[in-house]
Amino acid sequence: MKAVAYRHSLATDDPLCLIDVQIEKPEATGYDLLVKVAAVSVNPVDCKVRLNVDPMGNNKILGWDAVGTVVAIGEQVSLFKVGDEVFYAGDITRSGSNAEFQLVDERIVGHKPSTLSNAEAAALPLTSITAWEMLFDRLDINKNTKPILLVVGASGGVGSILIQLAKNLTQATVIGTASRPESQAWVKQLGADYVIDHSQPLKPQLAQLNIAQVSHVACTTHAHLHLPALVDLLKPQGKLAIIEYAAPNLDINLLKDKSISLHWEFMFTRAKHASEDMVEQHHLLNKVAQLIDRGTLITTLGKHLGSINAVNLRSAHQLSESNQTIGKIVLEGF
Repeated sequence: MKAVAYRHSLATDDPLCLIDVQIEKPEATGYDLLVKVAAVSVNPVDCKVRLNVDPMGNNKILGWDAVGTVVAIGEQVSLFKVGDEVFYAGDITRSGSNAEFQLVDERIVGHKPSTLSNAEAAALPLTSITAWEMLFDRLDINKNTKPILLVVGASGGVGSILIQLAKNLTQATVIGTASRPESQAWVKQLGADYVIDHSQPLKPQLAQLNIAQVSHVACTTHAHLHLPALVDLLKPQGKLAIIEYAAPNLDINLLKDKSISLHWEFMFTRAKHASEDMVEQHHLLNKVAQLIDRGTLITTLGKHLGSINAVNLRSAHQLSESNQTIGKIVLEGF
């Protein structure tokens, strides 16, 4: 079967950083579904793995977002049947979705939203899981409170869905940050109550909105650069959630004076550690699909770069690494 792999950690200016390959088609056993992949999207994690995990000449398949059709099932599968259309983010410890066929554990798979195209649906799984877990599991925001939520990097993949979830499923006042006119317009379109510029000092911008402090922060990017400002803005006993690995200069001692709690979000945790509640991601994705089909949420597709091949994926990685993306980058079909 066709796939796109890399064999050494190379920069995107090297045409060999991603290559088209032929590999054997896998077989489904246990809880696995064999999915014929129709569309994928690219996330920052793809680029980070490519740059930091060297397969030493072996084929390593990236990709942690996919939409496709179930073509075979393992003997323990009970949630899906052959022919089902599905979407999922997969497991970082297994072979990725940049291949014609992929094995994925049914417990982290959802039924594809019926009202979306394959490309539109491919934009959603990883960021939806991340945003949902960040909002409800880590920051513990619920329908019974009225928090003031600051979303740093709100125009990216995670921010784009997190804003929608917060505005439609909670009573939060949502402030999104974006630095360019086009990204600010996107954040406002998604429902943010206010949009401010994270390339400028945050506190004066919030003061102009008559907001002195926020209760929760979801920081999707560059936490080490924003941390002092975020601590200054957070209320005592506020909550801060981040998704990136901590930079060496991320000084968490800054959180102590206000008893601010720090929450990591890593959407691969359940699958990587086969946690007892692993199936919660199946339920979560099904909820997202229902919200999409009701018109409550919209796709966060930003750019469609064509078919799934090494050249187009290389372009997608370059765009992702530019930190100038709005929404998600999607590719479709082999």
